[in-house]
Amino acid sequence: MSASDEAQYVTFSLGDEVFAVPVGVVREILDHEEAFKIPNGPDYLLGLRDVRGQGVPIMDLRLKLGLSKTVPTPHTRVLVMDIPLDDRMLSLGMVADRVYEVTPFRRDQVEQAPDIGSRWRSDYIAGVVRRDQGFVVLVDLARLLTEKDTALLAQRPEAA
Repeated sequence: MSASDEAQYVTFSLGDEVFAVPVGVVREILDHEEAFKIPNGPDYLLGLRDVRGQGVPIMDLRLKLGLSKTVPTPHTRVLVMDIPLDDRMLSLGMVADRVYEVTPFRRDQVEQAPDIGSRWRSDYIAGVVRRDQGFVVLVDLARLLTEKDTALLAQRPEAA
C-alpha cells in the first residue's frame, strides 16, 4: 500500500459523535478561552481570538450543525485551521468538546456519506470511517461553510 492510499486526520468529538478533519488544515490546537465577541454575528460565531498576532474567528461547530451550544469543560479545545477556499485561505478556529488524536485512514476505509435524513445536514460530510467504537465523520470544511459564512468570517473588525 502506498502513502497516497492513506491520509492523516485529527479526530475530535462533539457530544458522543466523533468527527475528523485532514491534519493538513490544522495549524494548531489550543486550550479553550472566551473569544472577543463580535456584535450582530450569527449565533455559531463566538467571536475573535488572538492567535499569534492574528485575529481568528472562532466558531461553535455544535451550533453550526444544529446541536446545543458548547459548554466548555477542561477537555474543550479550539482547532485553529487554514481552510483552502476557491479564492483564498480562510483562518478559522473551531471549538471541539475534545480532541483525540492524529490517525491515518486508508482511502478504502472511507465510505460515502449515507443519506441520513433530517437530523443532520449531510452535504458537509466527505465520508465516514467505521471503527470498533462506531463511526468517524470526515468533515468537508469548504462545504460546511456557506458563501455567506466565508464572507462573514473573512471580515475583519477594522473593516467594519
